[in-house]
Amino acid sequence: MPLLSARTRFLLFPLALFYWGAIFWRNLFYSVGFFVTHRLPVPVISVGNLSVGGTGKTSTVIYLARELQQKGLKVVIISRGYKRKSSGTVLVSDGERTVSSWEEAGDEPFLMANRLPGIPVVTDEVRYRGGIFAMEKYSPQIILLDDAFQHRSLDRDIDIVLLNSQDPPDTYKLLPYGKLREPWFHLRRAQIVFWTKVNMSSLDPVLRMKVARANVPAFTSKMEADELVHDVEGNGLPLEKIKGQKTFAFCGIADPDSFRWLLGEVGLDVVGFRVFNDHHLYSKKDVESIVDAGTAAGADIFITTDKDIFKVADWAPTEAPVYSLGVHVVLSEEGEIALWQLLRAELKRNR
Repeated sequence: MPLLSARTRFLLFPLALFYWGAIFWRNLFYSVGFFVTHRLPVPVISVGNLSVGGTGKTSTVIYLARELQQKGLKVVIISRGYKRKSSGTVLVSDGERTVSSWEEAGDEPFLMANRLPGIPVVTDEVRYRGGIFAMEKYSPQIILLDDAFQHRSLDRDIDIVLLNSQDPPDTYKLLPYGKLREPWFHLRRAQIVFWTKVNMSSLDPVLRMKVARANVPAFTSKMEADELVHDVEGNGLPLEKIKGQKTFAFCGIADPDSFRWLLGEVGLDVVGFRVFNDHHLYSKKDVESIVDAGTAAGADIFITTDKDIFKVADWAPTEAPVYSLGVHVVLSEEGEIALWQLLRAELKRNR
């Protein structure tokens, strides 16, 4: 996020005060019980953040869901489905197949549904309502909430908060000056914090100190590329097979710099890179523009993210194949131990 000029900061100051006041009173009303917080009869784990986008929430939810599934637990994921073309409760996946389009589900829930066979995915802007639907239909033993740290109307047993280690200190200020959705000290509501993508940049000591003051256990995690890329039909291909080919990359995610870094890290020959806004809705004209730019750069293939590829499938170029490079999260050893101690204790408590 580019730094704001002094004039812009001055003009936005009244808006920032209003935003801070709204956040303060909202959280106070939840804390004193003036606003109602609902509870579900099974453990609820939230993966959220303190800032706007780009922290790796989707990859972390996928990691947790797979690990819990492998331990024999019945899991359901509930997401709000940001920017979806629907409202209310929408079943994205019944655990056996994806039953909604990405337009109805939202791009991130649709991605999770495709990556997590055997795990139902539900979208609902009212998470408690979505949770009731999940309980009645699937009787899960645990519910994972995607991007729900600020969604306080549903009680959580564990709040996991992610912070992007790539963000400079100047962006960690309250909206609209920076990227923070709420002040630093609200981290005290969390049970555990992870600095993400630490393999891409060094962690700023000032930011580390801010988290330490919240007195919440904080650990690190890395973001790594998958060993397979996938075409628009979902067919996998070893990443090694496309190395050496001239590649034109594009994406519509909150942290395009991370994607750019990963492309270089895995050794792809990137001859061009096009960035769109997060959750971008690609048009035929967009895809034609990407193809023209790639052709002019001499690209042999096109590459994008798992969150983007299904949104360009209808207009995939015939001139060169389009692949997606998936990513996965790797927790630090001490972070993984601490997280699973929390989860085991919560599951034991709810037996």
